[in-house]
Amino acid sequence: MKVTVDEDQCCGAGQRVLIAPEVFDQREDDGIVILLDVEPPEQLHVPVREATGVCPAAAIVLSETA
Repeated sequence: MKVTVDEDQCCGAGQRVLIAPEVFDQREDDGIVILLDVEPPEQLHVPVREATGVCPAAAIVLSETA
């Protein structure tokens, strides 16, 4: 799995940090997403998918790798 984020599209909702804090953080000044792990380990794939699904701005994009 590879994770990318669109900071310009992010609205700073913050749910991703609560769901997958090992992969996502947010800037203190405006709440915009910070990607901590571009290729998270398999044990984090489920929470990363959940965080992607709850992102109201659809700013997180996943690509599955073989």
